[in-house]
Amino acid sequence: MSIQVVRRPVPAPSANADLSASELPWSQVIRRVYANRGITEAYQADLSLQYLLAPKNLLQIEAASELLFAHIQRQSSIVIVGDYDADGATSTALAIRGLTAMGATQLNYIVPDRFLYGYGLTAEIVSLTKQFQPDLIITVDNGISSIDGVAAAQAVGIQVLVTDHHLPGPELPAADVILNPNQPGDQFASKALAGVGVMFYLLVSLRTLMRKQGWFEAQGLAQPNLADYLDLVALGTVADVVTLDQNNRILVDQGLRRIRAGQASVGIKALLHVANIEAKRCAASDLGFYVGPRINAAGRLEDMAMGIACLLTDDANQAEEIAQTLHDLNSKRREIEGVMKEQALKDLATLDALDLAPKKRAGSDNNQTADSLGICIYRAEWHQGVIGILAGRIKEKAYRPTIAFADGDEGEIKGSARSIPGVHIRDVLDTVAARNPGLINKFGGHAMAAGLTMARNRYAEFAAAYQQVLADWIKPEDLQAQVLSDGELSAQELNLATAKSLRNAGPWGQGFPTPVFDSEFIVTQHRILAEKHLKLTLKTDIDAEEIEAIWFNFDHEVWSSRAYRVHLAFELDVNFFRGIESAQLMVRHLEVSKTH
Repeated sequence: MSIQVVRRPVPAPSANADLSASELPWSQVIRRVYANRGITEAYQADLSLQYLLAPKNLLQIEAASELLFAHIQRQSSIVIVGDYDADGATSTALAIRGLTAMGATQLNYIVPDRFLYGYGLTAEIVSLTKQFQPDLIITVDNGISSIDGVAAAQAVGIQVLVTDHHLPGPELPAADVILNPNQPGDQFASKALAGVGVMFYLLVSLRTLMRKQGWFEAQGLAQPNLADYLDLVALGTVADVVTLDQNNRILVDQGLRRIRAGQASVGIKALLHVANIEAKRCAASDLGFYVGPRINAAGRLEDMAMGIACLLTDDANQAEEIAQTLHDLNSKRREIEGVMKEQALKDLATLDALDLAPKKRAGSDNNQTADSLGICIYRAEWHQGVIGILAGRIKEKAYRPTIAFADGDEGEIKGSARSIPGVHIRDVLDTVAARNPGLINKFGGHAMAAGLTMARNRYAEFAAAYQQVLADWIKPEDLQAQVLSDGELSAQELNLATAKSLRNAGPWGQGFPTPVFDSEFIVTQHRILAEKHLKLTLKTDIDAEEIEAIWFNFDHEVWSSRAYRVHLAFELDVNFFRGIESAQLMVRHLEVSKTH
């Protein structure tokens, strides 16, 4: 797969800016990076809580608060029904912690076993909740598609409060209240809230209502400081890879500040410890690459209740024990993933599916053949909990929207989809379902990730329909992988001070990408670490100071040991090693320009 390094166009100055570019409180590098992400005024980068969107524009949030308050006043039995990923785990832990602090005493939670019950509030899950004799079920990070589950709950007299952020289908469940910024008619300015963000807003609104009603004084309760839970909100938001608009960046930044100050829950501290991450230097990327996967490993291979228990305990020793178990599960997950990826790549090579150069279809002006637009892969023995990661890995390698399937129950297969920019994968599945009634049993998700189930014997039919729909969605230029660069850094800017300023200018993530630059370098030294990482010592010119670079999981076919000059796309980051900080380039793409 070829990759193009494309420099972002220099944005035009904002006509409404309060300050000229030279007066903004940032270095020239930060000004350029921010402008490339639509930030041209100082307030747009202000991540203090005063700029957090108010809850009032979330549709039905007052009704949700009133319903929940009424149940807490009656000391009703409340059951939280979560999801089996990190967003669901943090949402569940946040709900339990927050509602307990507000006086709820009959609280329990259930997370569906993905291997037995699948996703969301189903009729079977409602039956499981009956052990707690619930008066109210609250879904977190799910429920917007739970038509049958909500109906089953209400049929036995259980009220349902849905809190979710996923895109709704054509029919909404008949819940007592639905809280979801993406439901029709919702005016909340940020549609990118994660499930944990929706729950955080509900707690804020509930606390306001309780304060007005004099609840805390009457019960002798201290008003909870909800900011204390922002470490959970930050983790769930980053791990769910939602767009980091300003509102989400505020939530993540405030959570990271608490983590760095040593104020995180003992569970998150333990997860950082087993991942060998210093809490005082924790960045959003650490939550996404190290902490989130360890929480997710519980839901992928075992039971997400283990991950939730880690986030709920206040016993440091217990947290360390659970975190170590999650760490071991994550290592096992990586082993399973490695085997599955090797199998998938062999299958694709056999099918010639990775020969992805555009081909001319006979009798057509379209330069893309239908069978090169997307990838479907299936093996009966693959692990259901890992197919999403596998789809992501294949998508990255082939730069095609990819769906990986594994066997489910009773003649079904389960698929997990990952997409590329410009291809809204949930809408693709919606179109497939509309054109082929009955082909997909159920589906849901986001623009970049989705899940589905279908009959095993209809896999080939689905794969063909999927390619036909993609033919309407994808243009040839969509399938050219690109690395977007923020331009070049001068030799004077390639230093630790710039690296620190870039690190502090985040949090970076989905929709607000980590700055990437590109430049030509002279290679003065190189060595290969563990047979898979490339360590480079570089100079911008023969008289410049040297700087270290590392390319993790480097491409052996691209690299030449005789390389003299290379063109790099890279991130400039801070390397922490044995108590010493230094600037280091994180290679994202390399082209050999000249060899010895």
